[in-house]
Amino acid sequence: MNLQDLNELDFNNIGVWPGPVKFVLVLIVCALVAVGGYYLDTEKQLKQLEKVERKEVELRSTFQEKQAKAANLDAYKKQLEEMKQSFGAMLRQLPNKTEVAELLVDVSQTGLASGLEFELFKPQGEVPREFYAELPIKLTVTGQYHEFGDFISGLAALPRIVTIHDINISPKKIKRGGGAGLVLQATAKTYRYLDEEGEQ
Repeated sequence: MNLQDLNELDFNNIGVWPGPVKFVLVLIVCALVAVGGYYLDTEKQLKQLEKVERKEVELRSTFQEKQAKAANLDAYKKQLEEMKQSFGAMLRQLPNKTEVAELLVDVSQTGLASGLEFELFKPQGEVPREFYAELPIKLTVTGQYHEFGDFISGLAALPRIVTIHDINISPKKIKRGGGAGLVLQATAKTYRYLDEEGEQ
């Protein structure tokens, strides 16, 4: 078979074509059908398969996280109970409205017991927070450095929570005949629990 025979092929009568030409034609038609099928159907399915595989990986990851949480559920419950008890203990350290005056007296007595002289002891207005209120107290005391340490330790030992903020220690201006010393300016903050009615 040569090229001239190929030029004489009749497309209206394919049945009489030689066997090798029919075989090549069948291969070409099969290739076209396969390519067309891939682009019309298989490509969409492959993309869908890839999407589903990604979703499977996400779901496996979510499952593993939830399984780890479920496996540790008893430990989480125990930890939550401990946190509730700890929170309750801390909450009891917050004074209610009637105990605030006593706490202010405790703060001032702690300073005096440490050997400090109060130049300023000024409670400020309450600052409401989410479930508690801050009660800042502006303090200016004079004394020696170790007395300041005793004062801070005494505040930490109080049964109620008192924190110290904005600490500034400077030398005391010496007056004639006066001794040397230091001045501590700070804000002591104590806290009051706001009851469930949202008391202000």
